[in-house]
Amino acid sequence: MNPTEVTQYNYDSYDYSDITVTLQKGPTVSSPLCRDAMCVILATANVIMFVLGVTGNGLVIWISGFRIKKSVNTTWYLSLAVSDFLFCAFLPFHVVYLVKGDWVFGLFLCKLQSFIMFINMFSSIFLLLIISVDRCVVVMFPVWVQNKRTVKKASVIVMLAWIVSALLSTPSAIYRNIKEDHMTSIKTCYYRYTDVKNLDHIAIVVCRFIFGFVIPFLVIITCYAVIIRKLKTNQMAKSKKPFRIMTVLIVCFFICWLPFHTVAFMELHTKYHSLVPNGQNIAGTLATANSFMNPFLYAFMGKDFNRKFHAILLKTESAIEEDGRSTVRGTFITNSGKADFQLMFKVSCVCFFLS
Repeated sequence: MNPTEVTQYNYDSYDYSDITVTLQKGPTVSSPLCRDAMCVILATANVIMFVLGVTGNGLVIWISGFRIKKSVNTTWYLSLAVSDFLFCAFLPFHVVYLVKGDWVFGLFLCKLQSFIMFINMFSSIFLLLIISVDRCVVVMFPVWVQNKRTVKKASVIVMLAWIVSALLSTPSAIYRNIKEDHMTSIKTCYYRYTDVKNLDHIAIVVCRFIFGFVIPFLVIITCYAVIIRKLKTNQMAKSKKPFRIMTVLIVCFFICWLPFHTVAFMELHTKYHSLVPNGQNIAGTLATANSFMNPFLYAFMGKDFNRKFHAILLKTESAIEEDGRSTVRGTFITNSGKADFQLMFKVSCVCFFLS
């Protein structure tokens, strides 16, 4: 390989294109159009995740921020929801880029989108870690946490998590750049690593893997192992539901993030470059899925959220019933039709809650 040439793939950028970065000549761009089945599936999946992510996280923000009394748990859930909501809100830029094969949003948004992606990755993972440690402490030291576990301390911990996440995400914005192909006028938002030995790229990938997966995963699985052992010892768990929930949390974390880091390491070896593009597609989508699953996995399983969510549904249904009673003759909703509508409403609410 020529020492002045660095082969680079856009895994981190969700760019589904093969980029060869030459330090002297710049990148040559191959921009695919969204015509094949993979592109259509990915675009559709991202649209669905955008809708579910914005809706689910928005509901958590509304409930935890305005409908429930401020507590340590709501502090965790609110911060996690804000992080995931912010990331999901930027998904339309990615979908447009995926479909058009051309970055039309300028350099600032090119850098900002990457920064938002990784600050979401680190902050959400750190918050999942914090939630796991908090649950473990509550189970192990129930008396101690009554005096020491305060909203103020939780807010400080959340702020520190966001600051560390921002610092770890800064390289994503620094190395982000745009290249315009003079032949086609197609612009590519990509990562330009100018180190000939690729040491900066290696350092970033290793740092993300250690702080964004290894340490959090080990801490999370250790905390849940301690919780399960404590519950079994004290015979506090009369059902298997808590254990199933904890298993689901660990498995989802593992499935969503391990492929992401695996493909990132594959990028560093030229012998795997033929596998990287398809790996990017699958790993990127799985990592994105974590942002819309978090509200259902964490917030909506809490008792306070459960009660408030059901209360909101009951109020909405009551309002619909009241509106049906006051409807004058000639309305399009008959008594039979109203009953059907109520049944459909209940079914749709249950499906949403269980999804």
